Amino acid sequence: MSDPQVPETQAAAPSNAAPPTQTTPQQAEPPSRWHSMFREITTGSAIISVLAVVLALIAGAILIAFTNEDVQKASGYFFSRPGDTIAAIWDAVSGAYVALFQGSVYNFRRPSFGDGIKPLTETLTFATPLIAAGLGVALGFRVGLFNIGGRGQMLIAATLGGWVAFAVDLPYGIHMVAALIAGILGGAIWGGIVGLLKARTGAHEVITTIMLNYVAGYLVMYLLRDGFLKAPGSNNPKSPASKDTAIFFDLLGPEYNLHFGFVLVIAATVFTWWLLNRSNLGFQFRAVGENPNAARVAGISVKKMYVYAMLFSGGLVGLAGINQVLGTTTSGFGAGLDSGIGFDAITVALLGRSKPWGVFAAGILFGAFKAGGFSMQAAEGVPVDIVLVVQSLIVLFIAAPPLVRTIFRLPAPGSKSRRQLPNVTQEVAAK
Repeated sequence: MSDPQVPETQAAAPSNAAPPTQTTPQQAEPPSRWHSMFREITTGSAIISVLAVVLALIAGAILIAFTNEDVQKASGYFFSRPGDTIAAIWDAVSGAYVALFQGSVYNFRRPSFGDGIKPLTETLTFATPLIAAGLGVALGFRVGLFNIGGRGQMLIAATLGGWVAFAVDLPYGIHMVAALIAGILGGAIWGGIVGLLKARTGAHEVITTIMLNYVAGYLVMYLLRDGFLKAPGSNNPKSPASKDTAIFFDLLGPEYNLHFGFVLVIAATVFTWWLLNRSNLGFQFRAVGENPNAARVAGISVKKMYVYAMLFSGGLVGLAGINQVLGTTTSGFGAGLDSGIGFDAITVALLGRSKPWGVFAAGILFGAFKAGGFSMQAAEGVPVDIVLVVQSLIVLFIAAPPLVRTIFRLPAPGSKSRRQLPNVTQEVAAK
């Protein structure tokens, strides 16, 4: 057969014709150091916590404006004199937040520096149990455990440590250490029960911690009425006062409420950081938290890690409980000792991204809210419930990172830059 004919349009090009051209992508220039740093900050998780606080404060400002009587009166004639409404809103919001600052950080109206700095010491005092309990909850989070049994662990810690504080006679210093150890062990044991049930039976820690909260609450109420915690000659469900040899000493003098417990939570923060980031046990904790199945294949005993994690978690929360007994309610404690700290610790751990120093900063922030909330109410007439709303909104925004990124137009983690590099045409040199 003869070869097929090649169409004229597909005939070979003359030998002196120019070679075809090809398009090659332009070499991408490496991003600058500042651009890389900016993207690392905007795509990180820490920025979400900061912006969640900002959004919550903005929402709180709106609520303050709506609930202020002067704003409501001025809004009645807004269209005739809008400046009055804007001025009333500014006065209400700025006055409230200035009062919050003066009640939690520094009061410029006080005559001396020592008096002016007292609000900051109140903030640190409120933050002390929040930081300790938050560290315990955060440690559980890093291992994949949701410890919401802070109330029960604090009550058991207060029961054991408080009994040592008021019923045992020991020298000064030794007595405080003994009560402190008893309290931490009490919280660790109560948390360890949860870890043991999780490891042995697979019982979910959320259910067991909730149930143990009720068990601890009713148990302590019974002991305060008819048990060894009952104060002699008293019908009130309140324990006897702690002995002077067991009480935490003041850090700045008797005119301030800040006590040795704050130093302890700093040490607890350093210890938790070292445990999670520098120790072999912490590596196993993080491995189990990331993927328990992979950790099990790697030879890590997941069940043991659950027990150990809840022991440490309960011990840290127990530090918050014994802090209340030896530092805050030294005249005796009741069943409401925790004052919601066990649940506020969950918020602190979430805001701190379950990292020890993040929890430390979040605890101080919430301590400022507690200390400054009363100042807002007294100075500006702002309901203290507004502070609780702000705290709740912080949790809401932290739980919805895509919402925060959308509002502030932040790039998602792992996303590439939107800037497209153009293609250029290059002639291929003829050989």
